[in-house]
Amino acid sequence: MTRNRMFELLALGVVAVGLAGCGSSAPGTAADRPASAPAGAAADVTRDTGEKVTVELLKEPKTVAPFTLTDLDGKTLSSDAWKGKVVLVNFWATWCGPCRAEIPDLVDLQNKYRDQLVIVGISEDEGPVDGVRKFAEQYMVNYPIAMTTDEVNDRFPGITALPTTYFLDREGKVVQKHVGMLHARETEATTRLLAGLEVNADVKRIDDPTRMNPEDIAQLKEIPGVDLSGVPESKRSEVLQALNSENCTCGCGLTVAKCRVDDPSCTVSPVVAKAIVDRIVAAQ
Repeated sequence: MTRNRMFELLALGVVAVGLAGCGSSAPGTAADRPASAPAGAAADVTRDTGEKVTVELLKEPKTVAPFTLTDLDGKTLSSDAWKGKVVLVNFWATWCGPCRAEIPDLVDLQNKYRDQLVIVGISEDEGPVDGVRKFAEQYMVNYPIAMTTDEVNDRFPGITALPTTYFLDREGKVVQKHVGMLHARETEATTRLLAGLEVNADVKRIDDPTRMNPEDIAQLKEIPGVDLSGVPESKRSEVLQALNSENCTCGCGLTVAKCRVDDPSCTVSPVVAKAIVDRIVAAQ
């Protein structure tokens, strides 16, 4: 898949669900879920229905050094304690529409495989922790959530789009990295496969864990050529949301973020981006 194709998919994600990212809809409603992922749509991957699920795993699993986290309740989480179980580490943010859309499926998955699976949500929000805590309560999240730290970023480097999800096998090695919104059927199949449970799936070994599939949906958190160093933490999420949803005026028909990625030589998108940043920072 070409680099341009990858970011075409990012743009599709913004169009599909990005504008809903900061809404106040109830958890699990149609406003949070794209049409391709209705509530309760996870297919039964334990039966041979004639169409196997393809599970993509790294040709060379990557070892992750031990690390600790402090969840929103102040409880210390240690990666050493997860050995023997499948681990799903989900990087997300409250402002990210695709992240919101996949959370109900993650809640269902944790309920279904509580004995085999540990899900950990890593919030990339830069605002108050209370906002993340209220969000988790609203969505009835049943797995631990922690705020991102330098240690976590060191263990899982290079996250430029949300959501980004890592699967660790029962030995604690990264065997899958998925950039963009998860698909419930594939996620459940991966869980069952790594847990040693019966599953109707084919395994495909890949070299590049960052490539995106045709239906992947994500939002950029780093935008080339756009200086966000002067944006207060309290407004950074709002700025990213706007850059990922508002169109460039150069005539390309793309969002500002997508234009900056696809055409770094564009002289219009930096001006539009700066205007967006200045507008939001100046707003009271």
